[in-house]
Amino acid sequence: MQTVNIHEAKTQLSRLIEQAVQGDSFIITRAGKPLVKVTRLDAPTSGQARRLGFMAGQISVPEDFDRIGSEEIEGFFGAPE
Repeated sequence: MQTVNIHEAKTQLSRLIEQAVQGDSFIITRAGKPLVKVTRLDAPTSGQARRLGFMAGQISVPEDFDRIGSEEIEGFFGAPE
């Protein structure tokens, strides 16, 4: 794995990022000590990107959900006007 000092990373950032995108990770160092490892992030496939509704049918919300704890809340703040 390639190591580059921080000054070189600043001046060659575009080239280094393209290198990482191609799968060649690298380490940025300062005074010879490793600071960070730069590596490619894999983009999710179309099947992985789905977020909303991913637990549909697996959980249920009680009918009185919006009233749970209302007595305690009234005790803290008083009854609503």
